[in-house]
Amino acid sequence: MGRRRTIGFVLFDQALALNLNGPAEAFSVANHVLSQVDGGYDLVFLSEAGGLVRTSCGLSVDTQSLESIDPSALDTLIVVGGLNAWAFTADAPLVQWICKVSKTARRTCSICNGAFLLAAAGLLDGHRAVTHWCEVERLRARHPNVLVELDPIYLQDGAIWTSAGMTAGIDLALALIEDDHGRRVSLRVAKELVVFLHRPGGQAQFSSALDAQTRLGTAPPVARLADLPTWIMNNLNSDLSVDGLAKVVGMSPRTFARNFARWHGGTPASLVQELRVEAACRHLENGDTDIKRIADICGFGDEERMRRAFMRRLSIPPSAYRERFGHPIPAAQRKVPRAAIDGFREAAVGPA
Repeated sequence: MGRRRTIGFVLFDQALALNLNGPAEAFSVANHVLSQVDGGYDLVFLSEAGGLVRTSCGLSVDTQSLESIDPSALDTLIVVGGLNAWAFTADAPLVQWICKVSKTARRTCSICNGAFLLAAAGLLDGHRAVTHWCEVERLRARHPNVLVELDPIYLQDGAIWTSAGMTAGIDLALALIEDDHGRRVSLRVAKELVVFLHRPGGQAQFSSALDAQTRLGTAPPVARLADLPTWIMNNLNSDLSVDGLAKVVGMSPRTFARNFARWHGGTPASLVQELRVEAACRHLENGDTDIKRIADICGFGDEERMRRAFMRRLSIPPSAYRERFGHPIPAAQRKVPRAAIDGFREAAVGPA
């Protein structure tokens, strides 16, 4: 039997229950999968004073105090998010404890806005990190030395792992399990959890079109901008230059660029590229259309431009995205015999 690893979950008042429950169940399922072949995980739930910690949904979790645990026994530290996590400062006892224990733990992780506690401890300075998308700007403002990224589901930078919001904690847990025991075990855990098998850190947190449309909550300076993301999605092969988009909304290029910047906060070119990548992702997920053809359909012009766009936004090429997220092709449409596909799958993952 292999050695067991102790995972310490750090909670505080009004912690997010989903940040805890999902990842904890992933490690629990891993214990079941590993029971006959290798070591597993011991889970401990920690808070500053110990006792019951009330989560944001009202569920209470029984915890151990920080003083009751030998820090050297912790293999991995996972700080969950919670209401007002951003308010923790460097002099908070919980933050100081995290800073101390991170020096002996093999990995220190955060889920959702638990990143604020790692940042307050100075652990994220100079590191790439991710948090819930709606907390990105606040994290950047409060901790300018942190290299905060918007898109990834999770990130590893050395011994520091951070994840996006809510269910992204499950993706982080699966990645940690894969780091410890390999892809075959993590896929079996994901299968038992009935989750997507399984999102790599590079997959975007949310839809670019949805993000653009939700900015309408602050009202675009010109109402005609409201329909622009949808129009772009439906016309990816049109002239999507500033001049072309300005004609669509009936403005001069100068007026359009000024109003777009006020509303969207970025450039028209960046939105166009995001929407093209998003459309290409859907094609890669939902069929076996040739990648060169997808590049043409989505307006990239050629396959190499699409590859560069994917690397910039998702850090993986289109071929790898399809491999990880592509849906099975119906038998009648397969270009490879089923036996060959099953043989490859069993060799890579193991018997179902």
